[in-house]
Amino acid sequence: MTGQAERRGVGITVERQRIDNPWVDARWRVTGALPALPDRAPWTVLAQDGERTGYYAGAAEIVLHPGETENYVENLKGGHPMLYVILRRCAEEPGLRLLAVTVDPGEVDAHSDAGDDLIEAIPLPPDLAAWMRDFVARHHAERPFHKRQRDRADPEALARRAPVAHSGKDQRHG
Repeated sequence: MTGQAERRGVGITVERQRIDNPWVDARWRVTGALPALPDRAPWTVLAQDGERTGYYAGAAEIVLHPGETENYVENLKGGHPMLYVILRRCAEEPGLRLLAVTVDPGEVDAHSDAGDDLIEAIPLPPDLAAWMRDFVARHHAERPFHKRQRDRADPEALARRAPVAHSGKDQRHG
């Protein structure tokens, strides 16, 4: 079954904890996903308590594509679907920006190969999990496995090749 991509907005909260480390001054972690987008600017301070500061990191859009349902099924399979938040380091304060939010483990793999992004998985809120399950139910079709047949080797193919002449200038042998 084919169809259109579907989108949902989500707000992300994070926490910055100061740490005593000569190379890194803080540890970041994603603390939650808000199903409704608050009326706040990105990187608004939500709470501050000694060494910890909570921020509303901003809004992002989760996009479900009909052709990617196999990845969504994989996420749902364990019974604890995850939401993947991708934060990218930047020069502006507070030092990170919200890059993307996804439920597609394949997309996460692509970002993890890209470099220095902070990628964190958090439990998918129940309303978003229900939306994802409904999307999969409407668009997913099991693809049958087809074992590829290998070509049979032609033992005469090597016999028909012209001999290769080796010159005395071969660097590997002398």
